[in-house]
Amino acid sequence: MHYRSISDMNDAIVRNLHRLPRDIDLVVGVPRSGILAATLVSLTANIPMTDLDSFLAGKIYTSGVTKRRAALDRKAAEMRKVLVIDDSVSGGAAMRDARSRIEAAGIQADFTYAAVFGLVPQYEETDLVLEVVPHPRMFQWNFMHHKFLAQSCVDIDGVLCLDPTEAENDDGPAYEKFLSEALPLHGPTRKIGWLVTSRLEKYRKLTEAWLAKHDIQYDHLIMLDLPSKAERQRLGVHGSFKADFYRKTDAILFIESEHQQALKIAKLSGKPVLCVETHLVSYPDALSLPALGQSARNLPARLRQINSPDGRKTAIKNVARTLLGERGYETLKNRVKRPA
Repeated sequence: MHYRSISDMNDAIVRNLHRLPRDIDLVVGVPRSGILAATLVSLTANIPMTDLDSFLAGKIYTSGVTKRRAALDRKAAEMRKVLVIDDSVSGGAAMRDARSRIEAAGIQADFTYAAVFGLVPQYEETDLVLEVVPHPRMFQWNFMHHKFLAQSCVDIDGVLCLDPTEAENDDGPAYEKFLSEALPLHGPTRKIGWLVTSRLEKYRKLTEAWLAKHDIQYDHLIMLDLPSKAERQRLGVHGSFKADFYRKTDAILFIESEHQQALKIAKLSGKPVLCVETHLVSYPDALSLPALGQSARNLPARLRQINSPDGRKTAIKNVARTLLGERGYETLKNRVKRPA
């Protein structure tokens, strides 16, 4: 699974700024996800922006005082160099539609059409593709609306709803109240193949009722068949339970809430795991992760510890251990030490 986060999109834009025309007057985002890409380009390069519909209506977005004043005083129709950008291109239909709408409007300008991510380096519909990301691929801004959800295992707490607090997680009345009233988090718009949760089997009816209330569609609900929270904690089977089920299915992805659990599930199942805490994909072969520096940026502050008293060297080791797990870290260390 090739996964790209919002941070990855920003990195791709920054790395490829030199490929964009230097005299762009305006950035136009193709709705909806292209507006995210246009915003990042606009902020990074200090260029005014707008969305496609507003551009066709002759409007650009207002900006703060850091923007170039001369450019802001001009109307959209007066912009001579225009970058039209989308988050990704696959078949090219969205970009073809954008081109045809602009041509039909009769706007005279020098247009550059670009996509941040593409399946191949060049398309007839685009002048630039900033980074090639082949199938199967998934993005942070569409992972809960992706067709691959039907082939995925998905955690509940921390993914579909907020985790219970310590006070709510009493394995009694407070927890039952939480199960009925849990606040939604990521709302899927497609059917999920398997919901795999460490919630206990005795809470199935309450869980099913909450899922129905929030119109979450799924094929299977897999729960932990143990008598109590205390027994679950004693056995410590959260990760192994999920990994064992995932391994036995033909699911291609597990979407997990917590980073350390994601590492464990990937290691035990031999399959990739997407963590919504970090928006990183953990792989069975930890060394196939993206570069440590890029991955570390996505980690929560509590995991980065870049300013620890032990200094930069220790901090880098801590990040490596967190990202790769102890086994992956030792393997990487041995490879680095190996003589040429």
